[in-house]
Amino acid sequence: MIIIVNRKTTREQLDRLVTELEQKQFKTHLSKGENTTIIGLIGDTSVLDIDSIKAIDIVDDVRRVTEPYKKANRKFHEDDTVVDVNGVKIGGGNFAVIAGPCSVESKEQMREITKAIQKSGANFLRGGAYKPRTSPYAFQGLQEEGIELLLGCKEEFGIPIVSEIMDVSDIPFFENVDVIQVGARNMQNFRLLKELGKLRQPILLKRGLANTIEEWLMSAEYIMAGGNENIILCERGIRTFETYTRNTFDISAIPVLKRLTHLPVIADPSHAAGMAWLVEPLAKAAVAAGADGVMIEVHNDPAHALSDGMQSLTPEMFDSVIGQIKKYL
Repeated sequence: MIIIVNRKTTREQLDRLVTELEQKQFKTHLSKGENTTIIGLIGDTSVLDIDSIKAIDIVDDVRRVTEPYKKANRKFHEDDTVVDVNGVKIGGGNFAVIAGPCSVESKEQMREITKAIQKSGANFLRGGAYKPRTSPYAFQGLQEEGIELLLGCKEEFGIPIVSEIMDVSDIPFFENVDVIQVGARNMQNFRLLKELGKLRQPILLKRGLANTIEEWLMSAEYIMAGGNENIILCERGIRTFETYTRNTFDISAIPVLKRLTHLPVIADPSHAAGMAWLVEPLAKAAVAAGADGVMIEVHNDPAHALSDGMQSLTPEMFDSVIGQIKKYL
């Protein structure tokens, strides 16, 4: 249930109403927009008499919310959430470009790529230190050393870093990582999501391989319920019967999410396509659909990449793609 409060309400009146609601064992979520203040009620609201609440002089309207996700729901928070990462903003009209290799491989590789993507306009460096691989024999990442290499680039180039976490036990190593990524395979790792809810670092939450939009938003709700509301959703393609591409890019998910939630939504055309030549058209489609940013894999030597070389762009290709994207912004 949401309670829309009159614009002329004083802070004292608002606090009094919130206290009364919390005394009835409801959790409250306060959202202040430019023109509206909303009190979100979480709990069994079936016991409340809507008419009696509407009769309160500071209340403009009361509406029931049927969706299971509350904090992530745009009805609870009408204005777009803007995630601020060291001054770099995502959402609310701020477009983000996240780029870098699938796997962190060496200091030289990371420095070369960072310089290139930053020159082309990327404002985040991504790199996998811990890698979830289908085969147990594939490269699993440099792990702690990989995080240190990312932090080195962050310090040298002044660029925020994004890296994927695999397990609750790895959280201490991510203390200085600016944005913690939850990959598709961990989207419903609820124990991990709960722990990330205790942090204040932004969480980039990728859609699961075969998850519905509601399941995805419920995963965001897990994090938000813990107190961390800095979440960025990432559409990266889902598994369908089609095998030509690595995944099927669900472009419709972007406008649907923009309607359902206030959280920023970005797209990962690299994982959706699985082929470098498809990244540009899918990135353009994501921008046209209203995405708040893109995450693109870039490698200085894709042919010899330790993971996902086939879908990685060279720095020159990335520069061209960003040039094309800017025409649509």
